[in-house]
Amino acid sequence: MWYAQNSARRTHQLAGDAGVLLWTALWAAAAVMAYRLACLLALPRALQEHGAPIPLVGGRIDTAVRRVAGAVDAMDPVAVRTAVAVGAVALFVVPVGLVLVVWLPRRVRWVRQAGAARDLAATDDGRDLLALRSLLRPLDEVAATASEIPDATPGSLAWGWRHGDPEILDALAGAELERLGLEPPPREDGPAEVVEHQVELIGPAGPIDEPSADARPVG
Repeated sequence: MWYAQNSARRTHQLAGDAGVLLWTALWAAAAVMAYRLACLLALPRALQEHGAPIPLVGGRIDTAVRRVAGAVDAMDPVAVRTAVAVGAVALFVVPVGLVLVVWLPRRVRWVRQAGAARDLAATDDGRDLLALRSLLRPLDEVAATASEIPDATPGSLAWGWRHGDPEILDALAGAELERLGLEPPPREDGPAEVVEHQVELIGPAGPIDEPSADARPVG
């Protein structure tokens, strides 16, 4: 599970993932452009043959560029291209890596928590554990959960969890699933409903014999 079941949470996750992809694409394009421009500067012969000033730049910038090109002319071409390639890679890796360090652990942590919570919610013991996890939240979140239950307080939630109140357990587990953007799984029929269903299916084996009018007590 990579995205939440709740539409608002899922939209937020999609927007974040799209932002990371767009950020990566922009810095990839910037790295490619920087590499190509650096390769042009690494060819001083083209600048020497082009005697006119470089268009769209001032005289100082034109002079500085020509000095850089002249200095590069004295260097090993292989070393120059290697340095240019390393610089372009660094231009891509540094900003993208900083974003991934912040974004990727959070996404992976949510995926792990959501998968574990979904599996726990399918069992009664897991529901109790989710309810306990909800009780361990900050007090303001516990109070918000209690406000959704009529005549409930944070203290009564703890009492209900301790005594196994089904309504309290469902409310606490549902609050924890909602925090993760998940929906509660459908509950199966409880034992009482199953027993009632079985009783309805079991009928008498045959007609009940009524006492005969001619029957007389013996003795």
